Amino acid sequence: VQLQASGGGLVQAGGSLRLSCAASGRTFSSYAMGWFRQAPGKEREFVAGVAYNGNIDYADSVKGRFTISRANAKNTVYLQMNSLNPEDTAVYYCAAKRTLVTVVARRSSSYDSWGQGTQVTVSS
Repeated sequence: VQLQASGGGLVQAGGSLRLSCAASGRTFSSYAMGWFRQAPGKEREFVAGVAYNGNIDYADSVKGRFTISRANAKNTVYLQMNSLNPEDTAVYYCAAKRTLVTVVARRSSSYDSWGQGTQVTVSS
């Protein structure tokens, strides 16, 4: 599957952004999808994920602020990000893995398709 992420940008602290990740192919509903981010000088980290059946998991740092959702009819997964702060500044990547596992994977190595990344910058 090929992934195309979009929606990044520059926002002030406290603001919101919605990221989108569009996937190619006709079997999107059988994919687990994840969002990861990587800040300069840091390792890529898990942000949120949704299993094929809708099970969701979030990193503790974004719980209550970010919401992941999927629209299978549109082959798209979204990441609604509210109450952004400068620590959220990073390149955000979407990832996919065709699997019927219902537990959301947090390790980046669990995913085998990646989008190109979209920059999110939060100013203080």
